Amino acid sequence: MTRPCGIVRIPALLPRRADEGTRHVRSAHGRLVNDGATRGVLHRKGSTLASPLDNRDCDTNRPVQAGARCLPAPVVACRTEGSLALKARALPNRAAAVPPLPTRFPERLAEPELYAAAYPWMLLSRRLEEQVFELFQKGLARGTVTLSIGNEATTIGMALPMRPRRDAISLLHRDFGAHLVLGTSAYAMVCQYLGNSDSPTHGREGNVHHGDADSRRFPMMSHLGKMLSLVVGGAWAARRHGEDVFGLAVIGDGGSSTGEFHEAVNLAAVHEAPVLFLVENNHYSFSTPTRAQYRCKRLSDRAKGYGISGRTVDGTDPWKVYSAVWEALEAMSQCPGPVLLECMSIRLRGHAAYDKAEYVSGEELEKWQRRDPLLNTRVRLLDVSGYSESGVAAMEAEIEEQIRAAVADALKAERPRPVSQEWRVFADSSPAPVKPFHAARAKNGDAVQKALAYILENSPRAFLAGLDVGRYGSAFKTCKGLFDQFGPERVIDMPICESGIMGFALGASQVGAEPIVEFQFADFSTESVSQLGLNAGTWYFRTGQPAPMLVRLPCGGGLTMGAFHSGEYEGLWSQFPGLKLIYPATPQETFEALVAGFYDRNPCLVFEHKLLYWSSGGTIDFDGDLTAIWRPRRYCEGTDLTLVAFGAMVPQALTAAGQCGRSVEVWNPFVLEPLDLAPICESVEKTGRLLVVQECGSKQGLGNRVIAEISRQCRRPLGAAARLIAAPDMPVPFATELEAHFRPNAEWIAAGIAELTAEDRT
Repeated sequence: MTRPCGIVRIPALLPRRADEGTRHVRSAHGRLVNDGATRGVLHRKGSTLASPLDNRDCDTNRPVQAGARCLPAPVVACRTEGSLALKARALPNRAAAVPPLPTRFPERLAEPELYAAAYPWMLLSRRLEEQVFELFQKGLARGTVTLSIGNEATTIGMALPMRPRRDAISLLHRDFGAHLVLGTSAYAMVCQYLGNSDSPTHGREGNVHHGDADSRRFPMMSHLGKMLSLVVGGAWAARRHGEDVFGLAVIGDGGSSTGEFHEAVNLAAVHEAPVLFLVENNHYSFSTPTRAQYRCKRLSDRAKGYGISGRTVDGTDPWKVYSAVWEALEAMSQCPGPVLLECMSIRLRGHAAYDKAEYVSGEELEKWQRRDPLLNTRVRLLDVSGYSESGVAAMEAEIEEQIRAAVADALKAERPRPVSQEWRVFADSSPAPVKPFHAARAKNGDAVQKALAYILENSPRAFLAGLDVGRYGSAFKTCKGLFDQFGPERVIDMPICESGIMGFALGASQVGAEPIVEFQFADFSTESVSQLGLNAGTWYFRTGQPAPMLVRLPCGGGLTMGAFHSGEYEGLWSQFPGLKLIYPATPQETFEALVAGFYDRNPCLVFEHKLLYWSSGGTIDFDGDLTAIWRPRRYCEGTDLTLVAFGAMVPQALTAAGQCGRSVEVWNPFVLEPLDLAPICESVEKTGRLLVVQECGSKQGLGNRVIAEISRQCRRPLGAAARLIAAPDMPVPFATELEAHFRPNAEWIAAGIAELTAEDRT
């Protein structure tokens, strides 16, 4: 069932005196309108205040007679394909609402108009959060109910100039009001904190971890700082596509201490991405005061180190915040590149509903209360904007009534039902056939280069990013020639910031770009566990939006590179739901893996064993059928034993199988996630024996999982217990002699074959 969204209609403010003609706002020309998706605002036109529609019906956009009343259409919650966010649609008996023309950047409000626009949103935010707090105390709202009470001037002031569905935005847990200004209804916000079926995440995510990815408002994750690089990637990619786009990346004073903050600001500066990094400095990170966070006088002083402009403003005055944000957007429109803005805000409650903030002194709290942005903005509404006490009171009463209705409706909404949820972590992906490709002779490294060139040539929105992938051609020369062929805007050398690069790619994927990321070594991918595993991997489940990215991981040992350059890590990355993993062994498989991973609509990780780059070769004969690629690979048939191998163990397994004197069937699972073992299970049922070989330690790879899954699925008893051949569970040693002793080889495998085929327990 669907419920009313309880969208708030901001009423017009009454003039101070009836005889002040320049203050009249009760006519159809002077009403304050809320469009439900943007905001309500009064514009000064000549000597009167005029609505953006200026005497047009807000449902039909047709002219109406003077004095006619225009109300927004009621809306209900509905699901739009590809997004979990609540969308607005008119009830069946009403025409669809036409939003009034928004006054967003580059239009600018005068100071009186700004206070008239900001105060209703600030009041709505404050009172809704107070209602949520009461619901928490009653046990109805769950989770970490963090409150933005005291931060309303900053969050409303920064949101008013931004352009929903165009600009890339990431809000924080104290930006309740900004979500309202940017399109989330009061009803949806309350539902999110109640975790019911009508919440923007349908109960799947915590109360502040929401947004609307389809509208480029990226949902936050608890790992502070991680969302900043998404905004950088989104704004950069949209600009590259010719869009007029800015980014708003919000962080707190505590979050500015994270390494990801540095990575994101530096990335934006290097690549001239028009992103406003806004620091909400409320003097405490949970309970830790700012004196324990940094030593500089102002956080905006850090801008100098990145070669960008920085500024600090009073975050308790919406006019000062709005003006600073508008001026930053204006500066970035003239000269692309980031800006750092610090807003000195306050926090009138504890970190969350359970926090009594006993670490804040009474004197400090009293000082903050005198600076309460809501009360002071109300005063400015009367003194600067010239509205009457009775008019403001009437508006406040109407907002209170609509808040009451929104909360009442939210409490009636159904609880999430597990049976009706879509328990999927992967987006549907059924790509159409693509151009065939043929190469008479290629090694794995050649196959990588040819696949990347094929992708970049046939997909104009694709780009390759990584360390030294440009003119140098990457550490293993697998990108050689791509820089000269496709240019620096599509083959991009990045700063050393693996986590930031992954966030950059995820953000770019949300605005229509098609990113390819190369980790210089698979070992370095561990720097981006939160960004790739927890953020990108869960993206579709949390937002309903695909996150198509191709991620390349040169991996494995055998080249005497030691513990930090020789890992595979396929076992690690298989632990994160939502990531697809492919591990090719031949040139044909390598080409197919990269092309299939690129055209899939999910984050796809391709493991490229470094030892196989320039060893044996083969042909590439790709017919363009992407659906046929996602399957295990069989190299030879046999009847005595099924041998499963990964990566560089495949040629070792084939050597052992050819020399052991037994009939051995050799398989490569190829697609490690989602893992399809049905064809291999059929082979094991035929041979009655299973031997699995992996290069990494027994606890580090997927060999034990393969054995467990096949043992459960097989319908006949095995003739011998399945076995795993693996390296010792220890770091990869450096010296040639030690590494050769450490890594499994054909001799180990041949011995395992002999032992298993000699054993018979049937």
